[in-house]
Formats: sequence, C-alpha cells, structure tokens
Amino acid sequence: MNVGKSIRLEKIFDRRTKKTVMVPVDHGITLGPVKGLVNIREVMRCATEGGANALIMHKGIVKDCYVNCPKTSGLIIHLSASTSLSVDPDHKILITTPDEALRLGADAVSVHVNIGSEKEDVMLKDAGAVSRECEALGLPMLAMMYPRGKNIHNQYDPELIAHVCRVGSEMGADVVKTNYTGDPDTFRQVIKGCSVPVIAAGGMKTSTDLELLERISGAMEAGSAGVAIGRNVFMHETPTLMVRRISAIVHDAVSPKEAMEIRS
Repeated sequence: MNVGKSIRLEKIFDRRTKKTVMVPVDHGITLGPVKGLVNIREVMRCATEGGANALIMHKGIVKDCYVNCPKTSGLIIHLSASTSLSVDPDHKILITTPDEALRLGADAVSVHVNIGSEKEDVMLKDAGAVSRECEALGLPMLAMMYPRGKNIHNQYDPELIAHVCRVGSEMGADVVKTNYTGDPDTFRQVIKGCSVPVIAAGGMKTSTDLELLERISGAMEAGSAGVAIGRNVFMHETPTLMVRRISAIVHDAVSPKEAMEIRS
C-alpha cells in the first residue's frame, strides 16, 4: 500500500486492535441541525472523550469546530453531499476535493455512492476520480456504499450489500462502509467478497442501547473492521458513555451485556 496511506490509516484505526470506531457528524447538510447536532462542538468533544478513533465531517465543520476539539480522534472529511429537500436525495455530489481536504488536515476522505440510484453513473465516475487523486496524495479513501434507488426494495439484502461492497473495493476504496445485514453469517459473506476492510454503519436510531450493541457485536463477530455510528451516538443522552460501550465491544470483544454494565 501507498506509504502515505499506511501512515494515515494508523490515525483512524487503533494500532493495537487494527479496528476502528468512527463517529460521523456529517448529517447537518442532509438533515439540518437535528437533535444532537445543534451544538456540534459538544458532541465532537463527547465522542473524542469516549474514545472514537475518527470523526467524519464536512469541511466547514473542520474550520469552525474541529480546530478547537481535542485531537485524539482522526479526521475524515466527507466529500459528498445532498439534502433531504432535494428532488433526488440519493444523488450525492462532490462539494470538496481530496486536495482541499488534505490542506485542512484530513487523515482520510470519504465519498458516498448509492448503487441503484438514477445518478449511479455520475457518482461512480466521481468516486473513481477521487480514488485517483487520493492515490497521488497518499490519502486514504473511505467509500460509503449503499443499495438505494427506486428499484431497491430492501437495502439490507445480503446479496445487494455484498455487491455494493465489491463495487467499492474495485473502484479503489481503501475502506468500505455499508449497512449491516442483520446477522453475522450473511455479513461474513459480504466481508469475504470485499478485498478491503468493511465497517458497519449504525443506521437509524435504535429503540434501545442493547439493540445497537447487539448489532455491533454481530458485525464484529462476522469480521468487521469496525463501525461508524452517528445518530445512535450524537442523539444519545450520554454520547461519551455510548462511545465507550461501543469501543469496548469493538476493541476488547466484550459482550453487549457486559458493555451495558459500563457506567462511566
């Protein structure tokens, strides 16, 4: 692997376990200042204190907030965007370049591609261009790969998840983030079909903490390289505690019930 990429990947993956707990806080463009992101500086501080290996955010938040945040969590700048107000929210466009992200201090960048979208071709072309530039810059690329579009009836279908992850690896991603299929056996097959590390997305807000932790435990059992948990962290009443519990499962292989016993 590119030396620059190898060095930077160590900033977003734990050196001991080779796993990662990422906390995305890039939802503001899509959803606006939703619960938990009104005071984004505070939730970033909480995630960092909880032991998050990396934070994912847009460039404007880097300038306004990350510069004043403790630098124990790596920085991933998200290049893609769309809003829930759009006539086609599944069409993600590039609003930042790898070069700009690097100049802002990024340890990695992320792109979002919705396979099955009417604009799939545009997103694939953009992601390919980002991959080429990242290779030249020694900058790791995280590809957020999802099956989404009018003909996609179940975005958690294991075969669809396996397909989109394979697309991500073949277009040059260093790490792929995708939906957890719901059980370790099927997610294990997803991981086997992808030549780069796969991390599980947190998805929508769960009804209980234990439900989320069981999902994370299943993903790790399947061989996931980690997780990226957004809403279930920044919408939580105690984000720091939630990140600590997640980290205990990812890095120390504790059970969900044992993780729930962590109180501070």
